[in-house]
Amino acid sequence: MTPQELAQLNDDQLIEVARQNKPSPLFDAFFIGLAFGIIIFGVATKGWWWFAIVPLFLIYQFLKKPKQYEALRQELEKRGIKAADG
Repeated sequence: MTPQELAQLNDDQLIEVARQNKPSPLFDAFFIGLAFGIIIFGVATKGWWWFAIVPLFLIYQFLKKPKQYEALRQELEKRGIKAADG
C-alpha cells in the first residue's frame, strides 16, 4: 500500500493491516534462498533458464515487503498508535 492509501484508513483498519503485514525475516530469508537455488539449478542444468524470471520476481517481492512495512509503521507513529507486535 502507498502512504496515501494508508492515510485514508481508519485506526482499526490500519492496525489490522499492520498485523497482516508484519515482516518475518526467517521465513523471507528461507524463500529468497530457495528462489536463488532454483535460479542456480536452472542455469547449471542449462534448461529452462527463462523460468528464472518467476523466482526473480518473488525475490523482488520479498525485498519490497520491509519497505512497505516501514511506511505502515511511520503512519502508525504519526497517528500515535502502538502496533501490536504479537
